[in-house]
Amino acid sequence: MTVHTVTTQPIAGQKPGTSGLRKKTPVFMGPHYLENFVQSIFDVVGAEGKTFVLGGDGRYFNDRAAQVILRMAAANGAARVIVGQGALLSTPAASHLIRLNKTDGGIIMSASHNPGGPHEDFGVKFNMANGGPAPEGVTEAMFQRTTSITAYKILEAHDVDLSAIGRSTLGGMVVDVVDPVSEYAALMETLFDFDAIRALFNGGFRMRMDSMCAITGPYAVEILEKRLGAASGTCVNASPLPDFGGMHPDPNPTWAKVLMDEMFGDNAPDFGAASDGDGDRNMVVGRGIYVSPSDSLAVLAANAHLAKGYKGGLKGVARSMPTSAAADRVADALGIEKFETPTGWKFFGNLLDAGRVTICGEESFGTGSDHVREKDGLWAILLWLNILAVRGETVADILKGHWARFGRNYYSRHDFEAIETVKADAMMASLRGMLKALPGTVIEGMTISAADDFAYTDPVDGSVSLKQGVRILFEDGSRIVLRLSGTGTEGATLRLYLERYVAGPEGLDHDAQEALAPVIRAAHDLAGIEGFTGRVVPNVVT
Repeated sequence: MTVHTVTTQPIAGQKPGTSGLRKKTPVFMGPHYLENFVQSIFDVVGAEGKTFVLGGDGRYFNDRAAQVILRMAAANGAARVIVGQGALLSTPAASHLIRLNKTDGGIIMSASHNPGGPHEDFGVKFNMANGGPAPEGVTEAMFQRTTSITAYKILEAHDVDLSAIGRSTLGGMVVDVVDPVSEYAALMETLFDFDAIRALFNGGFRMRMDSMCAITGPYAVEILEKRLGAASGTCVNASPLPDFGGMHPDPNPTWAKVLMDEMFGDNAPDFGAASDGDGDRNMVVGRGIYVSPSDSLAVLAANAHLAKGYKGGLKGVARSMPTSAAADRVADALGIEKFETPTGWKFFGNLLDAGRVTICGEESFGTGSDHVREKDGLWAILLWLNILAVRGETVADILKGHWARFGRNYYSRHDFEAIETVKADAMMASLRGMLKALPGTVIEGMTISAADDFAYTDPVDGSVSLKQGVRILFEDGSRIVLRLSGTGTEGATLRLYLERYVAGPEGLDHDAQEALAPVIRAAHDLAGIEGFTGRVVPNVVT
């Protein structure tokens, strides 16, 4: 076998975030594009004598990209790569394998919740030895390397057989193909009371789990149906497909509409759940009631002690800044630390590694704990099942009881997708320019108490993150947050977060959009959304 050093030229615009580099699949399949980025990873983190984990969500080009990455790892001197069978691994399972095997990191092939297919999205990201996403300093170094790279190394070799579990060699590198599910499922058994959940299903409890033709399917079937005894067919859309069956694998009420219709229809199951493309997000629905991610985080934090992995209590709770303050109220009641961080799982990773928090979450359907260093969709679903099994109540009963105790943070997120970047930037610049003048302003009968561009000083490493989102706070506890997101591949997405707190016991059962109506109108007026973007109606409401 021969190592080739291929001459190449830098490709501009390859800047990855902490979620990795995401582009349209044809871009990754273009000459030298994938190779340039992978070589930049190895140039920054080093490969000689190291061990890595490799896997992905099964989207189009996943299988071919895996072979390229393996041949490049061998050419760069890696000692061993642990790869999921079929080049498949959910993101939380990859994080677990990195930690379990004490590897030097891992490469995950995914564009998360974005659509997949020949003309849709692909992505590559690097996770560090702690199992978490590479921090900004590392991703920035990778980007800088892509702007100057002139050559990459790749082994001339036949494809590695990734269909069968076992060990082989590629050049001088060991390739271990492992069951992508088994170690993750074993970890879940240490955290949750499988006997109690099994008894729940044996008692007639019905569930519908929609994996959206994405990576969580094999994990859900193994754990829910085979180990916990849920009825055959509980898990739908359970086979990962290269194009996710034409679905947009984002578990929210818009893209998981079939599940929502079933949960609000006649003869609805007791519990519904969905997960996304790479398995790190979750949506939870009860019979006739939707659980917002912010409420889910708060309920899980308040009840985590009912699961054996958390019976000793929580060290702390962390939420991203756009996430509602519902979890803060739980932390205060438990007498534990609470943290408000920028969006991005790496901020939680610092707190988890430092032992400051046990559970963390973000409003974008991501929840997790200190068992891995990624958000984990199936973990959140299993914790809900554990709570339901122990408490013997419905999802609606648990939610209403939680609101009666802590009050309700009415909450919603409105996404305006594929906005021209120039227009989106202009809107945010205009809004930032008026922040100092906003306090004291009365709009929709509410008085603005404060307005800022959220900044965060990490309590672990002291790093400072600026301009993390515009916050407008009202005296009655209402809140508006606006951020631009770059997780898509076309234009910018404006994320508008809306919150209104009601202490209770009255006023806890309104429709969320109805309760938030004055906050929504205030947000549109203050930001001038229609004037800048031409948009009035969001693409997605969650």
